[in-house]
Amino acid sequence: MDISLPLEEIQSIYRFSCSLTKFQRINFIPRIPNFVDFSLGKRKSRAPSSQCRCSLLDHGLKPRPMLKVLRTEENGAEDCFEETRLSSDFCGQIKKLVITGRYKEAIDVFEVLECEKNVGIKSDTYDALMTACIGLRSARIVKRVFCYMVDSGIDLDVYMMNKALGMHVKCGMMNDARQLFDYMTERNLISWNTMIGGLVDCGEFVEAFRLFLNMLEHNLVIGSRTIALIVKAACVLSLISQGEQLHALALKMDVSDDIFVSCSLIDMYSKCGSLVGARLVFDSMPQKTTVGWNSIIAGYALHGYSEEALSMYYEMQDLGIQMDHFTYSIILQVCTRLGSLEHGKQAHAGLMRNGFTSDIVANTALVDFYSKWGRIEEARNVFEKMPRKNVLSWNSLIFGYGTRGRGIEAVELFERMIRERTTPSHITFLAVLSACCNSGLSDQGWEIFKSMSRKYSIKPRAMHYTCMVELLGREGLLNEAYELIQEAPFEPTVNMWAALLTACRIHNNFVLGKLAAEKLYGMEPEKLSNYIVLLNIYNAAGKSDEAAKVVHTLSRKGLRMSQACTWIEIKKEQHCFFTNDRSHPETKSIYSKLNEIMAQIQELGYDHIPKGGNMLPDVDEDEQSRPALHSEKLAIAFGLVSTPTPMPLQLVQNHRICGDCHDAIKLISLVSRREIVFRDGSRFHRFKDGACSCGDYW
Repeated sequence: MDISLPLEEIQSIYRFSCSLTKFQRINFIPRIPNFVDFSLGKRKSRAPSSQCRCSLLDHGLKPRPMLKVLRTEENGAEDCFEETRLSSDFCGQIKKLVITGRYKEAIDVFEVLECEKNVGIKSDTYDALMTACIGLRSARIVKRVFCYMVDSGIDLDVYMMNKALGMHVKCGMMNDARQLFDYMTERNLISWNTMIGGLVDCGEFVEAFRLFLNMLEHNLVIGSRTIALIVKAACVLSLISQGEQLHALALKMDVSDDIFVSCSLIDMYSKCGSLVGARLVFDSMPQKTTVGWNSIIAGYALHGYSEEALSMYYEMQDLGIQMDHFTYSIILQVCTRLGSLEHGKQAHAGLMRNGFTSDIVANTALVDFYSKWGRIEEARNVFEKMPRKNVLSWNSLIFGYGTRGRGIEAVELFERMIRERTTPSHITFLAVLSACCNSGLSDQGWEIFKSMSRKYSIKPRAMHYTCMVELLGREGLLNEAYELIQEAPFEPTVNMWAALLTACRIHNNFVLGKLAAEKLYGMEPEKLSNYIVLLNIYNAAGKSDEAAKVVHTLSRKGLRMSQACTWIEIKKEQHCFFTNDRSHPETKSIYSKLNEIMAQIQELGYDHIPKGGNMLPDVDEDEQSRPALHSEKLAIAFGLVSTPTPMPLQLVQNHRICGDCHDAIKLISLVSRREIVFRDGSRFHRFKDGACSCGDYW
């Protein structure tokens, strides 16, 4: 039979276009014991063909009269032969359609067979039908095919039962799959792996562990796939002790060298915080695959060992290991954290060279990298060239515009996203609300905030309330910000109180600042920055007694601000600076340039004594006594003597930038005609032409 024939023509040729006139249930005893309780909702009978009629009758049309044939033994044999031939033709048609990936058409042909009585379908056809069900991922079709197969009385051997089990698992029907698994009288390793894998994939990790222990109790041979699956469950549950036992089991069974087991173990050790264990497994791999390299690099990146991750990446490159889009996306995230523009550009070139220019994951990482480090036009260029965009792609670019203080463009991009029918997530709203905060777009911010639940059925979370508290704080509406915190439909979070405390610091509100600080003390009693901000508020308000009490509390708790450190990358090499640092080989030229640039900005009115008599916000006493020699200024001076004039500077600091340095860098960007992108412990700052993207609110 020609498989190119459309279904309508097949139905016309064989006169099987039908509609059920009546549906009678006929008691049927299935071959699987106690299957009546099986929750597939299967029908227990099939309508006989005598109860089918031509669908044209439903429209008042009569079929063409057919000649009546006397039924003799010879005629009966011919009819039987004809039915067998038709059944064979349809079964062959189904298998050919499945082989060519035309699953929907295969199911359509199956529906024709459903209307016939005593049609013999063999196991290979059912095998093909289950493959079609897996491809279509339709629970309704799965139930119809499986029930028909059970009703037909076909012998369901272990292969067919495993195929049926896999069909239910891959279509997300885990309750039915578990009941089918429990009813199986014969199971092999594939049966157990299919069920455990399904539980892991749907997030039922504890149940997967229970089933694995049950498997051990049956003294079954454990395969490498089983161990890889259960190690993944241990990873998600952060059960490093059980993960180590599984590692020992893999060694005992001599499957530890299996690629899937090794990569699962690296991932488990990394995410459970044991980089030593992860590196041990990686180093013992006889053949290090791309997935193995990705796993160990991701482990280093996850725990903040960015330099080690970058070193592993270049080692992978030197060994000629083939990189995939995940490799580049991980490295771009590392470069984003380090502020390494040169390394990021090289990763971008490698991505293009290896043909991943259309990959959505890698390109989204590129958009995020460029937008965060002051290359918003390059980020936009990558974004516009993406053949497909997901919600993460939109979020990255909206965040990019927001951190640069270009809130209007961020809102316009959000509106375009809606027009192009991309459904926003709660992270999308966080991005656009943050952009409104950074740019002081109060009206747009409140309109978007209210639309979350009203228009998009997204319940605002604490992060969104934090944005609105900050938006009110920027406008000096501190009482309204406090009321919003009180009216939140959940317990106020640390970030909400911290946003109010920052607003109180900016606007010198002593009363609310003290209240917010006390709330933070109760929630984060060991976080030093909360005490420092309150101390600065007291100093600015002239409350020397209260300030002395805060200092006494810090001394009693043994809390001391860690030394501020600023680093800058020049020619792919990181240079680190501390306050009054004189350890750099270029110290003489650095201090000469610093004295020159400080003299220039003093002519513009810079005063190194900050307003209010303190070094807001995260500065210790040693740094406060030497503001002109802060690590920020030293790093910028080195950047100015090491790079040509048009080149922007990228810096990273472990603390929030102090008020004195913030004022100084604004003026430095003006006199040096440089763009300075500075990521501190609070946010990104983009200094250009004497202004900062944060609007002096951080």
